[in-house]
Amino acid sequence: MSTDAPADDDAAVTQLNYGSKVLAVEPGGNEPIPVEARHGSPRGLFWTWTAPNLEFATIFVGVLAVAVFGLSFWQAVAAVVLGNGLAAVAHYLLSADGPLHGVPQMVLGRLAFGYRGNILPATFMAVMCGVGWFATNSASGAFALSSLFGFTPLVGLIIIVIVQTAFAFFGHNLVQRFERIAAPILAVIFLIAAVIIFSKSHLDAPPSSGGGFSMAGFWLTVGAAFGYTAGWTPYAADYTRYLPPTVSRVHTGLYASLGLFVSCTVLMLVGAASVTIGPATSDNPTAAFTANLPTLVADLTLLAIAVGAVAANAINVYSGSMAFVTMGFKLPMNTQRALVTVLFGIVGFLVAWWALADAAASYEAFLLLVAYWIGPWLGVVFADRLLRKKRPSLDLLYDTRYVNWGGLAAFVIALVGSVLLFCNQEKFVGYVVRAVPELGDIGAFVGFAIAFVGYVVLARKSVEESQRTYV
Repeated sequence: MSTDAPADDDAAVTQLNYGSKVLAVEPGGNEPIPVEARHGSPRGLFWTWTAPNLEFATIFVGVLAVAVFGLSFWQAVAAVVLGNGLAAVAHYLLSADGPLHGVPQMVLGRLAFGYRGNILPATFMAVMCGVGWFATNSASGAFALSSLFGFTPLVGLIIIVIVQTAFAFFGHNLVQRFERIAAPILAVIFLIAAVIIFSKSHLDAPPSSGGGFSMAGFWLTVGAAFGYTAGWTPYAADYTRYLPPTVSRVHTGLYASLGLFVSCTVLMLVGAASVTIGPATSDNPTAAFTANLPTLVADLTLLAIAVGAVAANAINVYSGSMAFVTMGFKLPMNTQRALVTVLFGIVGFLVAWWALADAAASYEAFLLLVAYWIGPWLGVVFADRLLRKKRPSLDLLYDTRYVNWGGLAAFVIALVGSVLLFCNQEKFVGYVVRAVPELGDIGAFVGFAIAFVGYVVLARKSVEESQRTYV
Protein backbone atom coordinates (compact mmCIF):
# COMPACT_ATOMS: atom_id res chain seq x y z
CA MET A 1 0.00 0.00 0.00
CA SER A 2 1.39 3.38 -1.02
CA THR A 3 0.68 6.15 1.44
CA ASP A 4 1.62 9.75 2.12
CA ALA A 5 0.88 9.56 5.84
CA PRO A 6 3.82 9.70 8.25
CA ALA A 7 4.58 6.77 10.50
CA ASP A 8 2.23 6.67 13.49
CA ASP A 9 5.11 6.96 15.97
CA ASP A 10 6.49 10.07 14.24
CA ALA A 11 3.09 11.75 14.19
CA ALA A 12 2.43 10.92 17.83
CA VAL A 13 5.76 12.31 19.01
CA THR A 14 5.48 15.61 17.11
CA GLN A 15 1.86 16.21 18.07
CA LEU A 16 2.36 15.27 21.73
CA ASN A 17 5.24 17.76 21.91
CA TYR A 18 2.94 20.41 20.44
CA GLY A 19 -0.01 19.55 22.69
CA SER A 20 -1.89 22.67 23.78
CA LYS A 21 1.07 25.06 23.50
CA VAL A 22 0.00 28.42 22.09
CA LEU A 23 3.29 30.14 21.22
CA ALA A 24 4.70 27.19 19.33
CA VAL A 25 4.74 26.40 15.62
CA GLU A 26 2.33 23.57 14.88
CA PRO A 27 4.39 20.69 13.46
CA GLY A 28 3.72 18.62 10.37
CA GLY A 29 0.97 19.02 7.82
CA ASN A 30 -2.20 17.01 7.24
CA GLU A 31 -1.46 13.84 9.22
CA PRO A 32 -4.03 12.43 11.71
CA ILE A 33 -3.99 13.86 15.23
CA PRO A 34 -3.29 11.04 17.74
CA VAL A 35 -5.90 10.60 20.46
CA GLU A 36 -3.26 11.36 23.11
CA ALA A 37 -2.69 14.81 21.59
CA ARG A 38 -6.38 15.84 21.47
CA HIS A 39 -7.62 18.68 23.66
CA GLY A 40 -10.33 21.33 23.95
CA SER A 41 -14.12 21.33 24.09
CA PRO A 42 -16.87 22.06 21.52
CA ARG A 43 -17.94 25.24 23.33
CA GLY A 44 -14.90 27.12 22.08
CA LEU A 45 -16.01 26.57 18.47
CA PHE A 46 -18.70 29.22 18.86
CA TRP A 47 -16.01 31.88 19.22
CA THR A 48 -13.77 30.26 16.62
CA TRP A 49 -16.50 30.75 14.01
CA THR A 50 -17.81 34.07 15.35
CA ALA A 51 -14.58 36.09 15.24
CA PRO A 52 -13.67 35.64 11.55
CA ASN A 53 -17.06 36.96 10.46
CA LEU A 54 -16.99 40.11 12.58
CA GLU A 55 -15.47 42.13 9.75
CA PHE A 56 -16.45 44.34 6.85
CA ALA A 57 -16.61 41.63 4.19
CA THR A 58 -19.61 40.20 6.05
CA ILE A 59 -21.28 43.61 6.32
CA PHE A 60 -20.77 44.27 2.63
CA VAL A 61 -22.89 41.26 1.61
CA GLY A 62 -25.86 43.07 3.16
CA VAL A 63 -24.82 46.30 1.46
CA LEU A 64 -24.86 44.51 -1.91
CA ALA A 65 -28.32 43.06 -1.24
CA VAL A 66 -29.93 46.52 -1.01
CA ALA A 67 -27.59 48.82 -2.93
CA VAL A 68 -26.75 46.56 -5.88
CA PHE A 69 -29.29 43.72 -6.01
CA GLY A 70 -32.22 46.09 -5.39
CA LEU A 71 -33.94 44.46 -2.42
CA SER A 72 -35.74 46.19 0.42
CA PHE A 73 -34.37 45.57 3.90
CA TRP A 74 -37.00 42.94 4.78
CA GLN A 75 -36.53 41.13 1.49
CA ALA A 76 -32.81 41.09 2.24
CA VAL A 77 -33.56 39.57 5.66
CA ALA A 78 -35.36 36.63 4.05
CA ALA A 79 -32.63 36.06 1.45
CA VAL A 80 -29.75 36.32 3.95
CA VAL A 81 -31.38 33.98 6.47
CA LEU A 82 -32.05 31.40 3.75
CA GLY A 83 -28.53 31.51 2.30
CA ASN A 84 -26.84 31.49 5.70
CA GLY A 85 -29.16 28.80 7.06
CA LEU A 86 -28.31 26.38 4.25
CA ALA A 87 -24.59 27.03 4.75
CA ALA A 88 -24.87 26.56 8.53
CA VAL A 89 -26.50 23.15 8.12
CA ALA A 90 -23.61 22.03 5.93
CA HIS A 91 -21.10 23.41 8.43
CA TYR A 92 -22.84 21.55 11.26
CA LEU A 93 -22.51 18.19 9.53
CA LEU A 94 -18.90 18.62 8.45
CA SER A 95 -17.69 20.04 11.78
CA ALA A 96 -19.17 17.07 13.64
CA ASP A 97 -16.91 14.68 11.69
CA GLY A 98 -13.63 16.26 12.84
CA PRO A 99 -13.25 14.63 16.29
CA LEU A 100 -14.20 11.22 14.91
CA HIS A 101 -11.44 11.10 12.30
CA GLY A 102 -8.83 13.60 13.53
CA VAL A 103 -7.88 14.75 10.02
CA PRO A 104 -8.37 18.00 8.05
CA GLN A 105 -11.48 18.53 5.92
CA MET A 106 -9.67 18.23 2.61
CA VAL A 107 -8.16 14.89 3.66
CA LEU A 108 -11.68 13.64 4.39
CA GLY A 109 -12.55 14.78 0.87
CA ARG A 110 -10.45 11.91 -0.47
CA LEU A 111 -13.30 9.57 0.47
CA ALA A 112 -15.49 11.05 -2.24
CA PHE A 113 -12.86 12.01 -4.82
CA GLY A 114 -10.05 9.50 -4.39
CA TYR A 115 -6.45 10.46 -3.60
CA ARG A 116 -5.61 11.95 -7.02
CA GLY A 117 -9.09 13.20 -7.85
CA ASN A 118 -9.15 15.20 -4.61
CA ILE A 119 -6.35 17.40 -5.95
CA LEU A 120 -8.89 19.41 -7.99
CA PRO A 121 -11.18 20.53 -5.12
CA ALA A 122 -8.11 20.99 -2.89
CA THR A 123 -6.69 23.32 -5.54
CA PHE A 124 -9.97 25.27 -5.68
CA MET A 125 -9.86 25.68 -1.92
CA ALA A 126 -6.18 26.59 -1.75
CA VAL A 127 -6.48 29.21 -4.48
CA MET A 128 -9.99 30.61 -4.06
CA CYS A 129 -10.17 30.43 -0.27
CA GLY A 130 -6.55 30.58 0.83
CA VAL A 131 -5.66 33.32 -1.67
CA GLY A 132 -8.99 34.81 -2.82
CA TRP A 133 -10.53 35.27 0.62
CA PHE A 134 -7.17 36.36 1.97
CA ALA A 135 -7.02 39.14 -0.61
CA THR A 136 -10.66 40.15 -0.12
CA ASN A 137 -10.43 40.47 3.66
CA SER A 138 -7.00 42.08 3.52
CA ALA A 139 -8.40 44.81 1.28
CA SER A 140 -11.22 45.62 3.72
CA GLY A 141 -8.77 45.69 6.63
CA ALA A 142 -6.43 47.93 4.65
CA PHE A 143 -9.21 50.42 3.88
CA ALA A 144 -10.20 50.46 7.55
CA LEU A 145 -6.66 51.25 8.72
CA SER A 146 -6.35 53.85 5.96
CA SER A 147 -9.54 55.60 7.14
CA LEU A 148 -8.51 55.39 10.79
CA PHE A 149 -4.90 56.56 10.58
CA GLY A 150 -4.83 58.53 7.33
CA PHE A 151 -2.11 56.61 5.52
CA THR A 152 -2.56 54.94 2.13
CA PRO A 153 -4.46 51.64 1.75
CA LEU A 154 -1.20 50.01 0.62
CA VAL A 155 0.47 50.73 3.96
CA GLY A 156 -2.57 49.34 5.75
CA LEU A 157 -2.43 46.25 3.53
CA ILE A 158 1.20 45.58 4.42
CA ILE A 159 0.43 45.80 8.16
CA ILE A 160 -2.61 43.53 7.89
CA VAL A 161 -0.79 40.89 5.81
CA ILE A 162 2.21 40.66 8.15
CA VAL A 163 0.07 40.24 11.28
CA GLN A 164 -2.38 37.66 9.91
CA THR A 165 0.32 35.59 8.21
CA ALA A 166 2.23 35.42 11.51
CA PHE A 167 -0.83 33.99 13.30
CA ALA A 168 -1.35 31.36 10.61
CA PHE A 169 2.36 30.49 10.59
CA PHE A 170 2.22 29.43 14.25
CA GLY A 171 -0.82 27.30 13.50
CA HIS A 172 -3.87 25.75 15.11
CA ASN A 173 -3.50 26.61 18.80
CA LEU A 174 -2.55 30.27 18.36
CA VAL A 175 -5.26 30.77 15.72
CA GLN A 176 -7.89 29.26 18.03
CA ARG A 177 -6.72 31.32 21.02
CA PHE A 178 -6.72 34.57 19.02
CA GLU A 179 -10.25 33.92 17.73
CA ARG A 180 -11.56 33.30 21.25
CA ILE A 181 -9.96 36.46 22.63
CA ALA A 182 -10.94 38.67 19.69
CA ALA A 183 -14.54 37.48 19.29
CA PRO A 184 -16.12 38.96 22.48
CA ILE A 185 -14.32 42.29 22.01
CA LEU A 186 -15.32 42.56 18.36
CA ALA A 187 -18.87 41.50 19.21
CA VAL A 188 -19.30 44.35 21.72
CA ILE A 189 -17.98 46.97 19.28
CA PHE A 190 -20.11 45.77 16.38
CA LEU A 191 -23.17 45.48 18.63
CA ILE A 192 -22.85 49.14 19.60
CA ALA A 193 -22.40 50.10 15.95
CA ALA A 194 -25.40 47.95 15.00
CA VAL A 195 -27.69 49.66 17.51
CA ILE A 196 -26.73 53.07 16.12
CA ILE A 197 -27.11 51.97 12.50
CA PHE A 198 -30.56 50.50 13.11
CA SER A 199 -31.65 53.61 15.04
CA LYS A 200 -30.88 55.76 11.98
CA SER A 201 -32.08 53.37 9.28
CA HIS A 202 -35.38 53.36 7.39
CA LEU A 203 -36.21 49.66 7.38
CA ASP A 204 -39.53 50.09 5.60
CA ALA A 205 -38.06 52.05 2.71
CA PRO A 206 -39.04 50.64 -0.71
CA PRO A 207 -36.45 48.80 -2.82
CA SER A 208 -33.95 51.04 -4.56
CA SER A 209 -35.00 49.48 -7.87
CA GLY A 210 -38.43 51.01 -7.36
CA GLY A 211 -40.11 47.99 -8.88
CA GLY A 212 -41.22 46.10 -5.79
CA PHE A 213 -39.97 42.58 -5.14
CA SER A 214 -37.12 41.43 -7.37
CA MET A 215 -36.90 37.65 -7.74
CA ALA A 216 -33.54 38.01 -9.50
CA GLY A 217 -32.21 40.22 -6.69
CA PHE A 218 -33.51 37.78 -4.09
CA TRP A 219 -31.66 34.79 -5.57
CA LEU A 220 -28.53 36.85 -6.17
CA THR A 221 -28.56 37.72 -2.47
CA VAL A 222 -29.20 34.12 -1.44
CA GLY A 223 -26.29 33.04 -3.62
CA ALA A 224 -23.98 35.77 -2.29
CA ALA A 225 -24.85 35.01 1.35
CA PHE A 226 -24.45 31.29 0.76
CA GLY A 227 -21.16 31.86 -1.08
CA TYR A 228 -19.79 33.85 1.85
CA THR A 229 -20.95 31.59 4.66
CA ALA A 230 -20.54 28.23 2.92
CA GLY A 231 -17.07 29.39 1.93
CA TRP A 232 -16.05 28.25 5.43
CA THR A 233 -17.36 24.68 5.03
CA PRO A 234 -14.22 23.24 3.37
CA TYR A 235 -12.39 24.31 6.56
CA ALA A 236 -14.85 22.76 9.03
CA ALA A 237 -12.97 19.69 10.31
CA ASP A 238 -9.67 21.61 10.40
CA TYR A 239 -10.83 23.22 13.65
CA THR A 240 -12.54 20.21 15.24
CA ARG A 241 -9.96 17.50 14.54
CA TYR A 242 -8.01 18.32 17.72
CA LEU A 243 -11.07 17.64 19.90
CA PRO A 244 -11.16 14.27 21.73
CA PRO A 245 -13.18 11.63 19.83
CA THR A 246 -15.43 11.24 22.89
CA VAL A 247 -16.96 14.75 22.61
CA SER A 248 -20.59 15.08 21.55
CA ARG A 249 -21.06 15.24 17.78
CA VAL A 250 -24.23 17.28 18.32
CA HIS A 251 -22.46 19.86 20.49
CA THR A 252 -19.50 20.02 18.12
CA GLY A 253 -21.68 20.72 15.09
CA LEU A 254 -24.06 23.01 16.97
CA TYR A 255 -21.48 25.37 18.48
CA ALA A 256 -19.59 25.65 15.17
CA SER A 257 -22.68 26.29 13.05
CA LEU A 258 -24.29 28.69 15.53
CA GLY A 259 -21.16 30.84 15.67
CA LEU A 260 -21.15 30.96 11.89
CA PHE A 261 -24.87 31.62 11.40
CA VAL A 262 -25.33 34.25 14.12
CA SER A 263 -22.27 36.34 13.24
CA CYS A 264 -22.87 36.25 9.49
CA THR A 265 -26.58 36.96 9.68
CA VAL A 266 -26.39 39.83 12.16
CA LEU A 267 -23.61 41.69 10.36
CA MET A 268 -25.11 41.17 6.89
CA LEU A 269 -28.36 42.70 8.14
CA VAL A 270 -26.46 45.60 9.68
CA GLY A 271 -24.96 46.20 6.23
CA ALA A 272 -28.39 46.07 4.60
CA ALA A 273 -29.80 48.52 7.15
CA SER A 274 -26.92 50.95 6.66
CA VAL A 275 -27.84 51.46 3.00
CA THR A 276 -31.32 52.66 3.96
CA ILE A 277 -29.86 55.61 5.89
CA GLY A 278 -28.86 57.50 2.76
CA PRO A 279 -26.37 57.74 -0.13
CA ALA A 280 -22.76 56.73 0.45
CA THR A 281 -20.52 59.64 1.42
CA SER A 282 -17.19 58.13 0.34
CA ASP A 283 -15.68 55.86 -2.30
CA ASN A 284 -13.87 54.07 0.51
CA PRO A 285 -16.45 51.40 1.47
CA THR A 286 -15.42 51.18 5.13
CA ALA A 287 -15.42 54.98 5.49
CA ALA A 288 -18.89 55.15 3.89
CA PHE A 289 -20.21 52.66 6.44
CA THR A 290 -18.64 54.28 9.51
CA ALA A 291 -19.69 57.79 8.41
CA ASN A 292 -23.08 56.96 9.95
CA LEU A 293 -21.50 56.54 13.41
CA PRO A 294 -20.28 59.00 16.06
CA THR A 295 -16.53 59.66 15.83
CA LEU A 296 -15.47 57.46 18.76
CA VAL A 297 -17.66 54.55 17.71
CA ALA A 298 -16.58 55.01 14.09
CA ASP A 299 -12.90 54.80 15.08
CA LEU A 300 -13.50 51.73 17.24
CA THR A 301 -15.45 50.12 14.40
CA LEU A 302 -12.66 50.79 11.91
CA LEU A 303 -10.19 49.19 14.32
CA ALA A 304 -12.58 46.25 14.79
CA ILE A 305 -12.86 45.85 11.00
CA ALA A 306 -9.07 45.61 10.76
CA VAL A 307 -8.85 43.11 13.63
CA GLY A 308 -11.75 41.14 12.13
CA ALA A 309 -9.90 40.93 8.83
CA VAL A 310 -6.92 39.44 10.66
CA ALA A 311 -9.22 36.98 12.47
CA ALA A 312 -10.73 35.85 9.18
CA ASN A 313 -7.46 35.56 7.33
CA ALA A 314 -5.61 33.71 10.08
CA ILE A 315 -8.14 30.95 9.38
CA ASN A 316 -8.05 31.42 5.61
CA VAL A 317 -4.27 31.13 5.36
CA TYR A 318 -4.08 28.25 7.83
CA SER A 319 -6.69 26.14 6.05
CA GLY A 320 -5.52 27.21 2.61
CA SER A 321 -2.05 25.93 3.43
CA MET A 322 -3.60 22.71 4.76
CA ALA A 323 -5.37 22.21 1.43
CA PHE A 324 -2.14 22.91 -0.44
CA VAL A 325 -0.31 20.23 1.56
CA THR A 326 -3.19 17.81 0.89
CA MET A 327 -2.56 18.21 -2.85
CA GLY A 328 0.50 15.98 -2.33
CA PHE A 329 3.44 18.37 -2.47
CA LYS A 330 6.43 17.03 -0.54
CA LEU A 331 8.03 19.47 1.87
CA PRO A 332 9.97 18.94 5.12
CA MET A 333 7.47 17.18 7.39
CA ASN A 334 7.97 19.33 10.48
CA THR A 335 7.58 22.64 8.65
CA GLN A 336 5.49 21.97 5.54
CA ARG A 337 2.27 23.68 6.66
CA ALA A 338 4.11 26.63 8.23
CA LEU A 339 6.19 27.22 5.10
CA VAL A 340 3.11 27.21 2.88
CA THR A 341 1.44 29.92 5.00
CA VAL A 342 4.28 32.27 4.09
CA LEU A 343 3.74 31.49 0.39
CA PHE A 344 0.03 32.26 0.67
CA GLY A 345 0.78 35.46 2.56
CA ILE A 346 2.95 36.70 -0.30
CA VAL A 347 0.56 35.68 -3.08
CA GLY A 348 -2.48 36.96 -1.18
CA PHE A 349 -0.79 40.33 -0.67
CA LEU A 350 -0.14 40.70 -4.41
CA VAL A 351 -3.74 39.82 -5.29
CA ALA A 352 -5.13 42.20 -2.65
CA TRP A 353 -2.86 44.99 -3.92
CA TRP A 354 -4.27 44.48 -7.40
CA ALA A 355 -7.88 44.44 -6.09
CA LEU A 356 -7.60 47.69 -4.12
CA ALA A 357 -8.45 49.71 -7.24
CA ASP A 358 -12.03 48.35 -7.41
CA ALA A 359 -12.61 46.28 -4.31
CA ALA A 360 -16.42 46.41 -4.40
CA ALA A 361 -16.83 44.99 -7.92
CA SER A 362 -14.14 42.37 -7.30
CA TYR A 363 -15.89 41.24 -4.11
CA GLU A 364 -19.33 40.89 -5.68
CA ALA A 365 -17.98 38.64 -8.44
CA PHE A 366 -15.81 36.66 -6.05
CA LEU A 367 -18.69 35.78 -3.70
CA LEU A 368 -20.60 34.07 -6.48
CA LEU A 369 -17.49 32.37 -7.87
CA VAL A 370 -16.89 30.76 -4.47
CA ALA A 371 -20.46 29.47 -4.40
CA TYR A 372 -20.12 27.90 -7.87
CA TRP A 373 -17.57 25.32 -6.72
CA ILE A 374 -18.74 24.97 -3.11
CA GLY A 375 -22.21 23.79 -4.19
CA PRO A 376 -21.00 20.83 -6.32
CA TRP A 377 -18.32 19.98 -3.76
CA LEU A 378 -20.90 19.75 -0.98
CA GLY A 379 -23.16 17.68 -3.23
CA VAL A 380 -20.42 15.08 -3.77
CA VAL A 381 -19.33 15.04 -0.12
CA PHE A 382 -22.86 14.61 1.25
CA ALA A 383 -23.75 11.94 -1.31
CA ASP A 384 -20.68 10.01 -0.18
CA ARG A 385 -21.83 10.32 3.44
CA LEU A 386 -25.20 8.89 2.44
CA LEU A 387 -23.71 5.89 0.64
CA ARG A 388 -20.97 5.06 3.15
CA LYS A 389 -22.47 2.82 5.83
CA LYS A 390 -19.49 2.47 8.19
CA ARG A 391 -16.59 4.53 9.48
CA PRO A 392 -13.82 4.74 6.86
CA SER A 393 -10.30 3.52 7.54
CA LEU A 394 -7.50 6.07 7.84
CA ASP A 395 -5.51 3.83 5.48
CA LEU A 396 -7.96 4.71 2.72
CA LEU A 397 -7.48 8.45 3.26
CA TYR A 398 -3.72 8.25 2.78
CA ASP A 399 -3.47 5.49 0.17
CA THR A 400 -2.16 7.11 -3.02
CA ARG A 401 -3.66 4.26 -5.07
CA TYR A 402 -7.24 4.81 -3.88
CA VAL A 403 -9.39 6.10 -6.73
CA ASN A 404 -12.99 7.26 -6.98
CA TRP A 405 -13.28 8.85 -10.40
CA GLY A 406 -17.07 8.92 -10.11
CA GLY A 407 -16.75 11.65 -7.50
CA LEU A 408 -14.49 13.78 -9.68
CA ALA A 409 -16.74 13.25 -12.71
CA ALA A 410 -19.87 14.25 -10.77
CA PHE A 411 -18.10 17.37 -9.48
CA VAL A 412 -16.84 18.51 -12.89
CA ILE A 413 -20.14 17.82 -14.67
CA ALA A 414 -22.09 19.71 -12.00
CA LEU A 415 -19.65 22.63 -11.91
CA VAL A 416 -19.48 23.11 -15.68
CA GLY A 417 -23.19 22.50 -16.22
CA SER A 418 -24.40 24.81 -13.45
CA VAL A 419 -22.09 27.64 -14.52
CA LEU A 420 -22.93 27.39 -18.23
CA LEU A 421 -26.67 27.32 -17.56
CA PHE A 422 -27.34 29.22 -14.34
CA CYS A 423 -24.53 31.61 -13.43
CA ASN A 424 -25.15 35.37 -13.49
CA GLN A 425 -21.92 37.34 -13.79
CA GLU A 426 -21.09 40.62 -15.46
CA LYS A 427 -18.82 38.89 -18.01
CA PHE A 428 -20.98 35.80 -18.58
CA VAL A 429 -24.66 34.99 -18.03
CA GLY A 430 -25.80 31.36 -18.14
CA TYR A 431 -27.99 30.26 -21.04
CA VAL A 432 -31.03 29.51 -18.84
CA VAL A 433 -30.69 32.80 -16.96
CA ARG A 434 -30.60 34.67 -20.27
CA ALA A 435 -34.03 33.25 -21.03
CA VAL A 436 -35.36 33.61 -17.48
CA PRO A 437 -33.58 36.60 -15.82
CA GLU A 438 -35.79 36.26 -12.75
CA LEU A 439 -33.70 33.26 -11.67
CA GLY A 440 -30.93 35.60 -10.53
CA ASP A 441 -28.06 33.25 -9.74
CA ILE A 442 -28.93 29.75 -8.53
CA GLY A 443 -25.82 28.09 -9.96
CA ALA A 444 -24.56 26.86 -6.58
CA PHE A 445 -27.82 25.10 -5.72
CA VAL A 446 -28.25 23.53 -9.14
CA GLY A 447 -24.62 22.41 -8.92
CA PHE A 448 -25.28 20.77 -5.56
CA ALA A 449 -28.27 18.84 -6.91
CA ILE A 450 -26.49 17.66 -10.08
CA ALA A 451 -23.39 16.60 -8.13
CA PHE A 452 -25.41 14.77 -5.48
CA VAL A 453 -27.41 12.75 -8.00
CA GLY A 454 -24.38 12.25 -10.23
CA TYR A 455 -22.32 10.83 -7.38
CA VAL A 456 -25.02 8.39 -6.32
CA VAL A 457 -25.18 7.10 -9.91
CA LEU A 458 -21.49 7.14 -10.79
CA ALA A 459 -19.72 6.30 -7.53
CA ARG A 460 -21.95 3.80 -5.70
CA LYS A 461 -19.83 0.81 -6.76
CA SER A 462 -16.57 2.54 -5.84
CA VAL A 463 -17.89 3.28 -2.35
CA GLU A 464 -19.03 -0.31 -1.84
CA GLU A 465 -15.68 -1.67 -3.04
CA SER A 466 -13.69 0.68 -0.78
CA GLN A 467 -15.69 -0.44 2.23
CA ARG A 468 -14.87 -4.07 1.48
CA THR A 469 -11.16 -3.36 0.82
CA TYR A 470 -10.36 -0.97 3.70
CA VAL A 471 -11.53 -2.28 7.04
